[in-house]
Amino acid sequence: MKNNFINGLLMVAMVLFGMNVMAQKTYLHCGQLIDTESGGISSEKTIVVNGNMIEDVLDGYVGPSAADDSVVDLKNKTVMPGLIDMHVHIEHESNPSHYMNRFSQNEADVAFGTLKYARVTLMAGFTTVRDLGGSGVNISLRDAIARGEVVGPRIFTVGKAIGTTGGHADPTNGMRKDLMGDPGPREGVVNSVDDARKAVRQRYKDGSDMIKITATGGVLSVAKNGQNPQFTLEEIKAICDTAKDYGMIIAAHAHGDEGMQRAIIGGVTTIEHGTLMSEKTMELMKQYDTYYVPTITAGKEVAEKAKIDGYFPAIIVPKALEIGPKIQGTFEKAYRKGVNIAFGTDAGVFPHGLNGKEFGYMVEAGMPVMETIQSATVTNAKILGMADKLGQLKKGFIADIVATDENPTDDISTMERVSFVMKEGEIYKD
Repeated sequence: MKNNFINGLLMVAMVLFGMNVMAQKTYLHCGQLIDTESGGISSEKTIVVNGNMIEDVLDGYVGPSAADDSVVDLKNKTVMPGLIDMHVHIEHESNPSHYMNRFSQNEADVAFGTLKYARVTLMAGFTTVRDLGGSGVNISLRDAIARGEVVGPRIFTVGKAIGTTGGHADPTNGMRKDLMGDPGPREGVVNSVDDARKAVRQRYKDGSDMIKITATGGVLSVAKNGQNPQFTLEEIKAICDTAKDYGMIIAAHAHGDEGMQRAIIGGVTTIEHGTLMSEKTMELMKQYDTYYVPTITAGKEVAEKAKIDGYFPAIIVPKALEIGPKIQGTFEKAYRKGVNIAFGTDAGVFPHGLNGKEFGYMVEAGMPVMETIQSATVTNAKILGMADKLGQLKKGFIADIVATDENPTDDISTMERVSFVMKEGEIYKD
C-alpha cells in the first residue's frame, strides 16, 4: 500500500514537472481505409494513435496493449485523413449586412464570430485550412487554435491579401472619399515594385504564413470590373521573389485571363477561381507547375445570391451573374487538360461547414471520386510543405483522421456528412 502511495506521488510529480508519462493509446478499428497515396481502399485496419501522432497502421482489428488504452469502433465507416481546404475566409460569412459590418463591427466582434466558423469547419472534417484573406484576426485565431484555447482546424493564413489601389483587395473600395484615405503596403495596397516588396515584408512581420495577391478584379469587391489585370508583371515578380526569400508560397485570386498569365509567369503557387482561363493559360500552368484551386461552390453560391434583391450592392450583381456560373465549366476543361488541381472552396462566401459540397461539384464535372479526395489530402499537404506530416494515414504522420458513414466512391455526398473527426489525436466528433 505504501509503494502504491509513493508511485502515485511520483506520477503526479512527473505530470506537474513535465516529465514523460506512459501515454494512453487509441486504437481505431476501421472498416474501410482510404490510402490517399495509392488511391486504394483496404478493409479491416487498425490505426494506433499515440499522443498526436499515428504510431502504426496494422492489418485486422488489433486490441489494445495496455489496460488504459482505448478502442474506437469505426468498423462500419470509411476512414481517411483529415481534409484540407486551400481557400477559406474564416473571419466572415456571406450575408446581406456584410458590406455594412466593416463600419459597425470592432475587431473583437469579428474575433468572436470566427469561433463559430472555426468549430463548424472542423466538425465538417476539415482539420486544416488555408485562410486567404481577412483583417488579421485570422492570425490571432490561428495561434489560439494552435495553443488549444479554441476549437478549430489548423490554419495557414495570408493575414491580409495584397492588392492595388482600387483593386480587389483595397479595403477602402466603395467608401466615401473622406474615408478612403490612401492605403499603402501596411494595409496591403501596392503601386510599385518597392511597395510590393514592402507589403510582403509587412505580412511576414504581421505573422502571415503565406501571401495572397488579387491579380485581377473580383466579383465581390465594390468595384465595376471583375476580371481586369491589376498588377504589372514586375510587381508580381517582386512579390513572389520576396515571398520565396521568406519561405512563403503565393496564392493569386484571378478571374481574367491576362492577369492569370502574369501571375503564373511571375511565380505564384496557386491560381484561385480561374474563371476565364484560356487553353493557353492552362498550358502555362502545366509548364510552370502551378496549381488550380477552382472554388466551384462559391461560384454557384454568388450566382444564386445575386438573384435576391438587395443581397449584394448593385455594382456586384452583374459580375456575380456573369462569373459565378462559369467556374465549374472552367474546372472541367482544366482537369481534362491535365492542370494540377488543388481542393479549395472559398468558404465564407457560402456558409462555413458546407465545404464538402465541393467534392460533388468536382465529380459532377468529371473528376473521379478518389482524385477529388486526393486533391483535398496529399495534393494540398504537398503545396503546404506538409507532405510528410499531413494528408495520409501512415506511421509518423499527425493523427488527423475523419470518417464517413458511406463509402464516398459509392455516394460522394457522404463527404458532406463527416461523422467522425479526430485532430492531432483528440476526438472532436464521434
